[in-house]
Amino acid sequence: MKIEFWSDIVCPYCGLMDHRLRVALGRFNADDVQVVHRSFQTHPDLPREGITQRELLRRAGLPGETGERILTCIEATAHAEGLQSYHALERNLGPTDLAHELLAYAAESGRGQEIWTAMFRAHFGQARNLWTLQEVLDFANDVGLDRDAASEALRDRRYRAQVEADQREALRLGAQGAPFLVIDRSFAAHGAVSVDDLLTTLNRARQTRSVQIFGDTGESCSPVGCVVPPPPTV
Repeated sequence: MKIEFWSDIVCPYCGLMDHRLRVALGRFNADDVQVVHRSFQTHPDLPREGITQRELLRRAGLPGETGERILTCIEATAHAEGLQSYHALERNLGPTDLAHELLAYAAESGRGQEIWTAMFRAHFGQARNLWTLQEVLDFANDVGLDRDAASEALRDRRYRAQVEADQREALRLGAQGAPFLVIDRSFAAHGAVSVDDLLTTLNRARQTRSVQIFGDTGESCSPVGCVVPPPPTV
């Protein structure tokens, strides 16, 4: 079984979905699951020095109270699900092209899934900035990647085409933001679906050959920001 997971390291729903996917796979009775992380940049046009989350909300035209409510809700959900330190509001954001290129290098080195999770933890758990070449290489060094080899790959932009191709493929498959999850090119989920929904779908994934949407929570991030669906009507 192949799970393709498109995400961005600055997308708080993506960090939550990475955690949920690991929980679901821990409960799923199978040893033949391949997880392939793919890149989806939600804010490629941000300045390299980064900006605060509050400034991004302002630029997007989202009222401050609304943006804070959305992001603190994500933080509360993350805490409830076991991610005790999760900074969705009080943090900086920047362009993640170099971070994604490092992640592609890590995947080629056989450490893709591990380093994706480590990068989510670094950004949301420690509010760490990962936009400049120096910041990304410092992270590479901290997680035990070969700094010199990573530096060469990033300076050569060896993985830029791959990162850009990942995003085009997600859009071709119907992604409107991140996270976006596709299982065996048979099931697709837009947004951060629950662990239970993931488990249900993993158990059904081998039974179909056509793409079916198994979740569309609306809980996703795009260049205009992150959204929370309205509460259900009674």
